[in-house]
Amino acid sequence: MAHEIITPDDLEKFRIKLLADIQLLIKPAVTIQKEWIKSGEVRKLLGISSGTLQNLRVNGTLAYSKIGGLIFYKHADVIHALEKIKRKANE
Repeated sequence: MAHEIITPDDLEKFRIKLLADIQLLIKPAVTIQKEWIKSGEVRKLLGISSGTLQNLRVNGTLAYSKIGGLIFYKHADVIHALEKIKRKANE
């Protein structure tokens, strides 16, 4: 029966490969988008201020739903509005 000697370098390579494999398994779960997002998330996503977000609501550029004091935006609507703004900027 042959014996192999495992070196610290072998263990380090195994650790790196194992971590990469675990990250690949976890990554799809992390990238799942919520259907409805709050104002703070929209501001962060678009890189805009709360005043600009309010203007987008007021002028009808961005649809929203209000429940109590919270305002929610459909993620797909935010992406659609962003693409529309991007197209206007490229014209």
